[in-house]
Amino acid sequence: MKTIILFVRAFLLLAFVMLIAACSGQTTVKSDLGLSGVPDWVNEGTNILKDKNGRLFHGVGSAPAMGDMSLQQSTADERARAEVARVLSSYMDVVSNDYVASAGSTGDAEQAVSRQIKNLSKINLTGAKIIGRWRDKKSNTIYSIAELDMQNVKNTLQNVQDMNEGLRNYITAHADNIFDKVSSKEGKK
Repeated sequence: MKTIILFVRAFLLLAFVMLIAACSGQTTVKSDLGLSGVPDWVNEGTNILKDKNGRLFHGVGSAPAMGDMSLQQSTADERARAEVARVLSSYMDVVSNDYVASAGSTGDAEQAVSRQIKNLSKINLTGAKIIGRWRDKKSNTIYSIAELDMQNVKNTLQNVQDMNEGLRNYITAHADNIFDKVSSKEGKK
C-alpha cells in the first residue's frame, strides 16, 4: 500500500513539475496570423509524431471570433494545451498499462495508476509551448498549435525523487518504444 501511495505521489509531482518545465526544443512551424494558405498543422490537427526535432506531442485548438483578439488567442492557446494534455494522458495510459502488465501488479496498483492518470489529464500543461497561430480570414477563427517534447517529459520523470524505482526503470527502458508504437497508430488513423 505504501508503494502505491508513493507511486501516486510521484505522478502528482511529475504533473506539477511538467507545469513548471519549459520545452527547450521547438519545431519550426510556418505560420503567423497573416498567412494566405492553411498551414499543414491546421489540417492535421492534434497528434503525436516523431520527426527531426524529436518525439513530440502536438495539440491544436481553435477559437471563433469573440470581438477581443487577445481573448480569442488565449482561448485557442488554452484549447491547444488541453489537447496536448489529452494526448499525453493517452500516452501515459499506454505506459501505465504496459508497466502494470510487465510488473504483474495487483488490482489495487492498477486502480492507483488509473486514478493518477485521470488526475494528470486534468492538469493544464504550461510546459507545452504555443509554437504557431493561424487566423482564417473568412471566419476569423484563430487556430493555435502547442508542443510538448517527449525528451522533456522523460527528463522530468527522471528527476522525480520519490517515484517507484521499477516504474522509473521501465520508463527509461521503454518510453521511446511505446511512443513510437503509439505515434505509428496515430499516423494510420
